[in-house]
Amino acid sequence: MCGITGWINWSGDLSNERETLKTMADSIAHRGPDAEGFWLSEHAALAHRRLIVIDPRGGKQPMASPDQQLVLTYNGELYNYREIKSELQQKGHVFTSNSDTEVVLHAYMEWKEECVTRFNGIFAFAIWDEKEQQLFLGRDHLGVKPLFYSKQDASFLYGSEMKAILAHPSVQPKVDRTGLAEIFGMGPMRTPGQAVFQGIEEVRPGHYLIATADSVEEHRYWQLESEHHTDNVDETAEKIRELLTDTVNRQLISDMPVVSMLSGGLDSSGLTSLAAQEFQQSDQTLETYSIDFDQNEEHFQKDFLRHDMDEPWVRRVSEEVGTKHQSITFGAEQLLTNLLEPMRGRDLPGVGEIETSLYLLFTEMKKDATVALSGESADEVFSGYPWFHQEEFLDAQVYPWLVNLQGISSILSDRAKKMIKPKEYQKQRFKEAYEEIPFLQGESEYEAKQRQMSYFFITRFLPFMLDRKDRASMKTGFEVRVPFCDYRIVEYLWNVPIDFKNVDDIEKGILRRALQGTLSEDVLYRKKSAYPSDKDPAYLEGVRKWMLEILDNPNSPILSLIDTKKVRAIALNEADELSTDQAKGLLDYLIQVNAWLDEYDIELVS
Repeated sequence: MCGITGWINWSGDLSNERETLKTMADSIAHRGPDAEGFWLSEHAALAHRRLIVIDPRGGKQPMASPDQQLVLTYNGELYNYREIKSELQQKGHVFTSNSDTEVVLHAYMEWKEECVTRFNGIFAFAIWDEKEQQLFLGRDHLGVKPLFYSKQDASFLYGSEMKAILAHPSVQPKVDRTGLAEIFGMGPMRTPGQAVFQGIEEVRPGHYLIATADSVEEHRYWQLESEHHTDNVDETAEKIRELLTDTVNRQLISDMPVVSMLSGGLDSSGLTSLAAQEFQQSDQTLETYSIDFDQNEEHFQKDFLRHDMDEPWVRRVSEEVGTKHQSITFGAEQLLTNLLEPMRGRDLPGVGEIETSLYLLFTEMKKDATVALSGESADEVFSGYPWFHQEEFLDAQVYPWLVNLQGISSILSDRAKKMIKPKEYQKQRFKEAYEEIPFLQGESEYEAKQRQMSYFFITRFLPFMLDRKDRASMKTGFEVRVPFCDYRIVEYLWNVPIDFKNVDDIEKGILRRALQGTLSEDVLYRKKSAYPSDKDPAYLEGVRKWMLEILDNPNSPILSLIDTKKVRAIALNEADELSTDQAKGLLDYLIQVNAWLDEYDIELVS
């Protein structure tokens, strides 16, 4: 994995702009701590920060074509690069390295923009065509790897993270009404394409973009397509097992140490089991990692998303499949001290201590490895969340996760509410997403609701989860791979009926069947339990105190946007309408919003 950034100016001379380019690249140095590279011509300046995973000696970037007319900056991993390389060699292409970077470049030389339709992987890349004076940007199917851009008069800027674009002197950190509506109406779950900062946009998942002096055109190369599922239950389970085994084996390819995240839940346990079997083929032992909190046994409480503690299950699975396991434990003080680090990684407010603990976990994992497997996206793809199984959420006229997140918009000041109109914004974004859904003719009303729910989670909720994982890991120079995001798995499961997914009368029943024989029955049928949250009262007390300090500081930038009386009541534990977890989550978020406005020196514009 890496960090990429660049600057195109069709009317100016950039050949002496290395200092500005380096400033942009330095802002994302955490994504690529192993090497840096620069390429400049009259109208293009490209930079790359490298995290070495495959072919340490080869794959240096920016990488130019043999005729020096095409220059590539690339972030990602191609899991089918060996097959593509073989096909290109048969067409006469000559390779000088074993890197997937060179395969991406030659694939573009052969197929131009159609190259992305041949890739199976996680990627975000830019190719400058010196002859045609045009820039190509491509992003993977599900949006695992980030990519942002900004059109500034005769200039065009791009970067793996928004901070690379914000580092350019022509870009000012401004946020308008739409940006504030994203922050307070959508919460951390950003609308695809929206980057919150005025003038900065996101290349959407499954899209590529072509920028010239005259235009910027975005094209969709991949989308979910609805059709009748023809396999029976047993055939479906076998197909899923086949796809999972193939993608796990592909994603274990690395020249650096690979480990696995393990929560003791179905998704990570299944992947860990498959990966451990592959390791054992070469007499190796897979290393696994989990997260826990100080005094978790004392303070754990069952809630809507968490049914039991992970650690007993983690130990059980590790012993069963034969991994070398480390449980990383954090306390309230560490979480509070590092609360703002994920915000600085994402360039936007996030979900507080859950995101903080993930960042701290990756910091520890980085000490022993460079790459990890994660069970992210299985719940979106296999319809595993509780939201899929309750009428309240199936019938909601807003995104289901917003039903329980209305507290964010409720604490706005009257003036901010009138300007932002968060409820209207939520309905607008819901309507836009609904109109995209490729419903299947002839499906029942219930099946259509489930398809709608799946579409929302895959295209609107999953991007947030992937953003969270990418920034938390790459902030430490650590790569996380997500086998359940293999687009072949997503395409196949998109058309699997909900009664197949819930076979055996349990959520993700079809995945449990697909993993039969890899795990014991009690692990296979453990009920879904979400990523752990710290229940230590000391953490809540810490964020309450922090919020009160913000409210007492007349220079806090958030004060003009919020109803300070309501927020003070929450901070003083005097708001009966919010649960403890809701209050903690809201205060977490507002603390981050305040720091974001301050540290990024954001100007609010109408």
